[in-house]
Amino acid sequence: MDWNSTPAEQAEPSMGRRSPLPLSSTIPASPNTVWVDATPLLQAACTDLLDGELIHGENFNLFAAMSALEIMDPKMDSGMICKYYSVDEAIEDGVGPVPISFDRTTDVQCTLDIMDHLLACEATWHKGHSLAQTVFSCIYLLRPERTVPSPILHSYCKIIRATCKAIVSVVSDARTHEEEDLFTMAYGLPLDGDGDEKSLSLLNAVEENLCRQLRACKAQSSRRKQDMEPLQSDIDMEEGYCKALLCRLRFRKHFFHVLACMRRPQGKGLELARKHIASSMSELECIRKSADFLISIASGGCSIGIEDRTTASGRQPIGFDASLNSRVSAPAPPRSIKMLSWNKAIEYFEKLLRDLDFICSYSLDPSLEVLLRFVTQFQSSRPDLVARSHLQLLLVQEGRLYGRDPMFAVITRAAGLPETTKNHDIQRYESVMQLGQLVINMLKIVCTNTAWQRRKLGKSLQDWRVIYVQLELAFTNKFGEVLATSNDENGVARVVKQILIWLEEQAYWIAFRFLMLGFELELYSPSEFFMVYWYLYAVLVKLAEKTDSRMEITEITAAKRKGKKRKDSSKDVGRETRIPPAVRFLQCQIHLVEGLTLLQAALRNEMAALHSLTPFNSEQEIFLQHFELLQKACIPEQITYHSFKESTSYARFSNIATPNCFQQAQKLAKELRSSFSNDHDRLAELRRLEQVAEHNSVAMNVICQLGAVEPNSLKVSFEFIHHPCYATAVVRRA
Repeated sequence: MDWNSTPAEQAEPSMGRRSPLPLSSTIPASPNTVWVDATPLLQAACTDLLDGELIHGENFNLFAAMSALEIMDPKMDSGMICKYYSVDEAIEDGVGPVPISFDRTTDVQCTLDIMDHLLACEATWHKGHSLAQTVFSCIYLLRPERTVPSPILHSYCKIIRATCKAIVSVVSDARTHEEEDLFTMAYGLPLDGDGDEKSLSLLNAVEENLCRQLRACKAQSSRRKQDMEPLQSDIDMEEGYCKALLCRLRFRKHFFHVLACMRRPQGKGLELARKHIASSMSELECIRKSADFLISIASGGCSIGIEDRTTASGRQPIGFDASLNSRVSAPAPPRSIKMLSWNKAIEYFEKLLRDLDFICSYSLDPSLEVLLRFVTQFQSSRPDLVARSHLQLLLVQEGRLYGRDPMFAVITRAAGLPETTKNHDIQRYESVMQLGQLVINMLKIVCTNTAWQRRKLGKSLQDWRVIYVQLELAFTNKFGEVLATSNDENGVARVVKQILIWLEEQAYWIAFRFLMLGFELELYSPSEFFMVYWYLYAVLVKLAEKTDSRMEITEITAAKRKGKKRKDSSKDVGRETRIPPAVRFLQCQIHLVEGLTLLQAALRNEMAALHSLTPFNSEQEIFLQHFELLQKACIPEQITYHSFKESTSYARFSNIATPNCFQQAQKLAKELRSSFSNDHDRLAELRRLEQVAEHNSVAMNVICQLGAVEPNSLKVSFEFIHHPCYATAVVRRA
């Protein structure tokens, strides 16, 4: 129903359903507003309206219908599920008492439960739920001035608010919150406090006081009474309570310092951030160990299962109401939120800290190739939004790499040009500036989640293609035939040539990444594997060619700078033995995907296996669905569905075993170990490739021998046993 009012105003009539309190007690009338009982109108409407009809004003339209609220529907009417309609009303009902309890032992226990539940709320918020319905479901956070008489709870709540503000800031600045729009919406909640410094100083004062308390309880009983009064009445439990409180406060302090240090410009705070990360991990372990103590002294035992409890003790925390802020999320319908358990929250923060530590361990290498390998390795652990946002802000600051290197300098370095080229006048051309922006966009894209990253990378391929054409045309028109000459000394021509080669190489790397992410997202069915491997083979071949061309030109340029003469072409016959390790690494994968393509094509042709059974799409339609974005960008050129069908139709068991592509891949993987002896990530990848090649070589021999004789006696499947993207053939008796 809609009476030409805003969604928030439309939600107000639902408040009239709560009989114990009159409407005026919640939202009093003003000189311009009068509350009227709408029940007779609704009853009359119910008798006259048919299904699908609604009451609306003259200017009501389809857009308004999409935003209209259905009164009395818990999924749409945010007022329907509210127990309290204001914080003051909840406080009057005794939801968030201060002090929590006049019994000091109970007060400390409840404070620990609030701390633990807030940790679970924060982890739940990081996972994509609303800040208002998770962290700020705590009344003590909504009215921080009420906690002043309780220094421990007051300092904890203040540092929580400061932490939430810092995280909202980093995610908003990174603009990765479009993955989950609700993450950065503060809904007018009190995030701004007295400042970070004041929050930390208060926390430090409380921590120091607890440390003195801990030292006192370890001393002799006579001295204990002289020094200070204990936190609670049970002297024997004093040390356990002090330690439980201290580790929770210290974790909050170190975690806040981690966030602050990682925001320092140009990565200047990364080393200090790693120290705070180590301290945070240590305090998290202490928090986990404190659970045994808290469970043992919990009155009545733990009534909640270990998988569902949101506190270490297992007790329900006080001072929380998840529906309290559901109305502030209008016009979005209120969400049903299941909080992460306390154990899951601890595990989440441990993983977050490991991901942040991985970021801090990066050396800020100026090489774009090294950087992209680092980001790919980082993404393999499936980091969450907060960690990815920090990485993006580290990489791109004020339009520069790490906030220090101009994008043109990054491009010239990636293209293998001399260091002096970074000041070349060519950087002022519009197409070159657009290329720099394209690199910035790519760095931001590779920091997003896997699904978002794949879609954005695929769409960006056309931009790379357009920039390549524009750059080529712009300088061809300006310098005429000088770009086409093979041996000119024109500085601009040389720079443009190498940038164009690198640009093509980068476009093929994006296409390669696009296809590989499809395996991680499980977008390909087993019947489509050989189609994807066939396309991947074509992309890898081009990528290897462009990489080799760039590295060869770089080598020649370096030799010229050193005054060396280029060797005669007749002496370059043995260049294959001097192929750069990076190119040979690509060749290893080329042999592997070629073998997988041929093996699966032969299975389709000889045994009618791996055929798609879907009645909705033909094979050609599936081909276009998977590779449409690559086809639009002409990556690679002249690759069509018909060329795919023609090239795979000749595969038979009799002709795929020689040469054995898997054996060639296995041989290359072994030879490359020495070239990457200092690169642990590459060595691990080579080992995985070698395992896939070795097992597939054996499987192919078995299939070729028995498949030609008894084709119906074998059952072949492809599973990702050794590598997440390159499948291993598993042969069984039918």
